[in-house]
Amino acid sequence: MQATSPAEVDRIVAQAAAASARWRRASIADRARALVSVADALDARADELVPIAQRETHLAEPRLRGELRRTTFQLRMFAAMLPEGLWLDARIDHADAEWPMGAPRPDLRRQLEPIGATLVFAASNFPFAFSVAGGDTASALAAGSAVVLKAHPGHPELSDATTDAVVAALADAGAPEGLFQTIHGTDAGVRALQAPEIKAASFTGSVRGGRALFDIANARPEPIPFFGELGSTNPAFVTRSAASKDAAGIARDFVASVTGSAGQLCTKPGVLFVPSSSSVVAELAAQELPAAGPLLNQGIESGFQGALAGVRAVDGVEAVSEGADALAPVLLSTTSETFRAHMDALMTEMFGPAALVVAYEDESELVEFASRLEGQLTATIIGEPDDGIAAELLSVLSTRAGRVLWNQWPTGVSVTWAQQHGGPYPATTAVGSTSVGMAAITRFLRPVAYQNVPDELLPDALKEGNPLGIARRVDGVLVLP
Repeated sequence: MQATSPAEVDRIVAQAAAASARWRRASIADRARALVSVADALDARADELVPIAQRETHLAEPRLRGELRRTTFQLRMFAAMLPEGLWLDARIDHADAEWPMGAPRPDLRRQLEPIGATLVFAASNFPFAFSVAGGDTASALAAGSAVVLKAHPGHPELSDATTDAVVAALADAGAPEGLFQTIHGTDAGVRALQAPEIKAASFTGSVRGGRALFDIANARPEPIPFFGELGSTNPAFVTRSAASKDAAGIARDFVASVTGSAGQLCTKPGVLFVPSSSSVVAELAAQELPAAGPLLNQGIESGFQGALAGVRAVDGVEAVSEGADALAPVLLSTTSETFRAHMDALMTEMFGPAALVVAYEDESELVEFASRLEGQLTATIIGEPDDGIAAELLSVLSTRAGRVLWNQWPTGVSVTWAQQHGGPYPATTAVGSTSVGMAAITRFLRPVAYQNVPDELLPDALKEGNPLGIARRVDGVLVLP
């Protein structure tokens, strides 16, 4: 795929800025209609898009069809959310001459507004849901921002085909020209990121690539928010009672979570802590691992093999189960003593079908290791409610991860109102945000307060008559429509 030229990048970015200026003034009904139009177009072209995705990513057809359904579902869910208006966080403080802070209070009205033209870096492992028309694009468009999409080189043909569908659907819905555009090439992505017209960016990928882009975003004359999802090993902690109760089930479900989609999920549990006295390791060794399959692309493959080789090289790490093929699933094991001495190396993300099992001697070690974790997308506890360690472990893990699971495995990230897909660095570059779920819209909004502005000039969400019919906080009191 030919890279987008510097001149073309500049033209696209300028057009996105102009479209963003128009789109921010579009009605909520217009935005919702556009999102539904895109969802309908993608569903209608599923039989065209899925085979392209299969060819470029090696992912199975059922997985891809499910992912496309997820993509259109989240577009429609944002469309359904917009009219209720809570995402605007509208607040009204009327003028008050008796305000007790020693001076009259002016009339102040605050809401969240679109941040401006947004650059989205597509992911490789979800060619629909985290790519061209994925969650970042959906939430930015819903917020009222134009999108420039930097296509992932792992599926360029699919990116262009999806772009065609999105652009046509937006035009049919009456959206401004240039509201959504796609560029190709690493240099093109960097140039767009540095363009002053771009006001925010999002990324899903490696720590190395994401950190480089994050640094560029912060080195601009006008630094911008950069919402990067970078890397996570998603540790899982098994208590003694849980291991004693169902070692076979833990082993079965862990293997399924590790090997699903060939381990190419950002939420794959990469490290499992189990009691050394349990039979979990033996049960893992008895599990039949799936056959080797191709990974998404050569870059993913080489990265996986390098990370796996690094973990294998640590003295005290041995294989529990593995196939003969270089890309076959691999389960490794070590002791808590070895893990303690080499934690940085052994917590390396192996993005592919591999995981490390750590056998601990005392449950107190679980809190110790949890306290030393870097930021994670997820952390899992497999336990019983009356486990003595449970409350403390849960408390510590909540400071290290964006989502803490109890007796469930972290692969599978539902698109819901309460979902949190993010975490402390290096899981993400913006600990206060999520890239999945309805709260994702807040990444592409910024607060604006209007002081003493005439009612007829105010945004509809802040006018006296509440023409949008939304919930608002008025003089400190939540007023429902």
